[in-house]
Amino acid sequence: MQMRFDGLLGFPGGFVDRRYWSLEDGLNRVLGLGLGCVRLTEADYLCSHLTEGPHRVVAHFYARQLTLEELHTIEISAVHSRDHGLEVMGMVRVPLYTQKDRMGGLPNFLANSFVGTAKFQLLFALKILNMVPEEKLAEAVAATQKPKKLPIDHAAGVM
Repeated sequence: MQMRFDGLLGFPGGFVDRRYWSLEDGLNRVLGLGLGCVRLTEADYLCSHLTEGPHRVVAHFYARQLTLEELHTIEISAVHSRDHGLEVMGMVRVPLYTQKDRMGGLPNFLANSFVGTAKFQLLFALKILNMVPEEKLAEAVAATQKPKKLPIDHAAGVM
C-alpha cells in the first residue's frame, strides 16, 4: 500500500481515460509513473467497486503475487518515482500477523484511515487470496471495532 499526501492509506493507481487506453494498458501506464517495474494483466483482476456521489468512480482492484526480490525492486523504484514526496509519501507493508496482545500488527494497521474503498479492498484481497486465515482476519477486524481503553492518569486521581 501507499501513504498518500493527505495521510490516508491507499493502493497505487490512478484515473484511466478509456477513450485512449484499455483498462490494463492505462493502469500499467499509471503504475509505471509511480512504481516503474510492475505490469498487471486481466489475470490479476480481483473486483470492482462503484462509488456513488457527485463524482461516480469505478475502482478496479488488481493483485499480483510477487517474489521478495520483485517487492524490493518495486520499493526502491517507488522512492525514485515522479510522485514520491508529492502525491505519495512512501510504500507501506501491511502486517499479516497479530501480536499476542491481540492489537499489535494487523488490528492496529486496520485502525488507520484509508481512502475510499481501500480498506475493503485490502480485507477482500487478504481473504480471497488466503493471505490471512479467515478467523484471524475476523478477529483483527473485530479488535478494531472495540472501544479503546483510555489510560488512567494516576496522578489526577490523588487528592
